[in-house]
Amino acid sequence: IWKLLDVENQIGVSLTESLAMWPAAAVSGYYFANKEAKYFGLGKITEDQVTDFATRKGITLEKAKKWLHPNLAEE
Repeated sequence: IWKLLDVENQIGVSLTESLAMWPAAAVSGYYFANKEAKYFGLGKITEDQVTDFATRKGITLEKAKKWLHPNLAEE
């Protein structure tokens, strides 16, 4: 499929010897649609979850909040 789509010439992304995409930030995938598929949000992250995450990652609570900011529940 890589050759068929002429990816390297079209967008400049190549495959390494081990078939990883280069540059490393490149992403691709197959997407399949289904009319009956249902998508849902999991809700916002609460303070106890942020604290647990920070502890498990070995980072400060402030850093965890900075990383997770868009997904935090209102205080």
